[in-house]
Amino acid sequence: MSRSSLLLKIELRSNPEMLCIVRNALGQLAAMLGFAETDCNAVLLAVDEALTNIIRHAYLGDAEQPIEASFHRIHAPHEGESGDALEIVLEDRGVTVNPEKMCGRALEDVRPGGLGLHFIRESMDTVEFSRGNGRNRRTLRKFLLVHSAEKGS
Repeated sequence: MSRSSLLLKIELRSNPEMLCIVRNALGQLAAMLGFAETDCNAVLLAVDEALTNIIRHAYLGDAEQPIEASFHRIHAPHEGESGDALEIVLEDRGVTVNPEKMCGRALEDVRPGGLGLHFIRESMDTVEFSRGNGRNRRTLRKFLLVHSAEKGS
C-alpha cells in the first residue's frame, strides 16, 4: 500500500493550447522533488503524450471537455524495495478506451504519429489504465532513484 500526499491538482479543458501550462507546472514540480533533468524530461514527455491521447482519442478532438490532472508524492513498493515517487493521475469523461487496444504501433513502422504509448511506457516506471464511474483514469508513476546512486558506491 502506498502513502500519498497531494501536491497539485489542475482542472483543464481538452484544448491542446493548455498543454504548455501543464508542462510548465509539472517541470517545476518534478525539479522541486529532486528528479534529475533527464527524468524531468521523461515525465514531461509522458504526461504530454497522455494528455494528447486524451484529447485525440477520448474526446475526439473536442477542445471543451474536462480533464483532471492530480500530482501526488507517494511512498510505495518498487522492484523489491520501497521509495518515493511522483504519481500522476489523469482523468477524463471521454469515450471508453479499450486497454487491450492500447498497444501503439511497431517501432519499425517508421512514419509520424502512433508512438505516444511507447514513449509513455518507456518514460515512466509504471503505467496503469482503468475505467469506472464513467471516467477513464491513467495513473503514471516515476520513482526517485536516489537509492540507485547509493548502490553503485
